[in-house]
Amino acid sequence: MSSVRAVRVRDCAIGGPELVIMAGPCAIESREQILQVAEVVASCGARFLRGGAFKVRTSPTAFQGLGWDGWKLLREAADAHGLLSVSEILDEGQIEPARRYVDFAQIGSRNMQNIPLLKALGRSRMPVMLKRGFGCTIDEWIHAAEYILHEGNQDVVLCERGIRTFETATRFTLDVAAVPIAKQRLGLPVIVDPSHAAGKRDWVESLTLAGVACGADGLLVETHPEPAKALSDGPQAVELADFPALMEKARRVAFALGRTLPSGVQVAAAAAC
Repeated sequence: MSSVRAVRVRDCAIGGPELVIMAGPCAIESREQILQVAEVVASCGARFLRGGAFKVRTSPTAFQGLGWDGWKLLREAADAHGLLSVSEILDEGQIEPARRYVDFAQIGSRNMQNIPLLKALGRSRMPVMLKRGFGCTIDEWIHAAEYILHEGNQDVVLCERGIRTFETATRFTLDVAAVPIAKQRLGLPVIVDPSHAAGKRDWVESLTLAGVACGADGLLVETHPEPAKALSDGPQAVELADFPALMEKARRVAFALGRTLPSGVQVAAAAAC
């Protein structure tokens, strides 16, 4: 596996020997929900709490997120459990206000080729996770990252989240080959989102382990206390009660490859330093 330059988000290095876990609900729905999720994922070794506050949905009548109130809850829950926060930023006007709440700015699949947003985040120097567009080639994904890099921001992490193919058994097709290819081409860390690729929680575990095995530097996993009642993407969310077992399996695969996935105790100790 080709070496990459680690990207630092505060005290966390993405691209080193540690497999970095980012977990949480697709959308922040309530204070109780996000605090409950934060407690569990932190206890399993996650370093980031994920959660959407401004949601881009296919249907205009679907739940669009809690907006600024959602980001405030994300920050509260992350701080309460020694976690960093990751959330999607939709437009240039959100970048500066987001700094109060979001440690790691996510560019979603639909915005991968939003050039003004890429340039603005490049100028911001805010660490960025760039998701691959579901209809985009590896070359297009890499060129999108180069827009951010060209503006002077070198803290970029790529995220393979599946692409649209003729296959319909899964929501998208996880392109595991894209992970080593992108790492070699740009020398930047690449993480995998098994949840959006699977579209159904039955397949999330297998894609999670495949992501670790193909050399991903981290995972972005959706988990929810009650997926059947989730306001966004419930079918692909891992039951929160099942999350510890999933992380233990990921830990074993990582160990076989010479990588580590810290326990919650180790993370809490690091956060206290």
